[in-house]
Amino acid sequence: MVGLIGIRRTGRLSFISPHPMLLTLRSILFAIAFYVTTALFLVLGSWLLFAPRSWAMAGLRTHAIVCVWLLRVIAGTKLEVRGHDQLPKGACLVVSKHQSAWDTFGLVPLFRDPAIVLKDELKWIPFYGWFCVKFEHILVKRDRAAKALKAMIADAQIRKAQGREIVIFPEGTRQAPGAPPDYKPGYVALYEALELPCVPLALNSGLFWPRRQFLRYPGTIVVEFLDPIPAGLPRKEFRELLEARLEAAAQKLVLEGQRNLDENE
Repeated sequence: MVGLIGIRRTGRLSFISPHPMLLTLRSILFAIAFYVTTALFLVLGSWLLFAPRSWAMAGLRTHAIVCVWLLRVIAGTKLEVRGHDQLPKGACLVVSKHQSAWDTFGLVPLFRDPAIVLKDELKWIPFYGWFCVKFEHILVKRDRAAKALKAMIADAQIRKAQGREIVIFPEGTRQAPGAPPDYKPGYVALYEALELPCVPLALNSGLFWPRRQFLRYPGTIVVEFLDPIPAGLPRKEFRELLEARLEAAAQKLVLEGQRNLDENE
């Protein structure tokens, strides 16, 4: 097959390009633009650490929009969003697949005021971590399971009262497209405690911005908001429904993305 070829290997997808020099060059140029832009936003925007949180969130959203634009212009990686009207106007729980570092910034402009569940260690990273605290994301100490769960729920209740979207990646870390799912129970605890509708979020970002790889592939990242699951379902029913819907939608987007890669040879 001439073009970008997806190969399944130990649960991960890798790709072979017929134009490695061009692909590498575009990836290098994007990396330079991305990290320079991020550094400038963090350093020149450091005064936002002392401004109202809404101002800092506006800066976060602007950074994400700029980086998504840079990815499209330099690497040829576009973005398509489906089902955005499924997102409730007020507070809700969003349970999202997590395949790529792209997810940590590319999803931000799709929400009004997201509070993202992140690992607590991030707060010690200069500027980046300080801003995570400023944004009032939900920082979880993963080495203290019982206490961490209670603290996460308590913080999420506060974010709910603020009318924010609570966004969680239930697998805890990036998973390669097509890899077996590995859902942790935290999202179920949030669903029960918050009594909010839950919006599953599927994507295929890992095909175009692969984890632990440097190359950025041309094509279209698709993000799809699925039908909300109403609050109040029994734990087992909710878990089975959420995971079935999310995995089916994610697999469909991965297959679509693989065809998209071939078309962009």
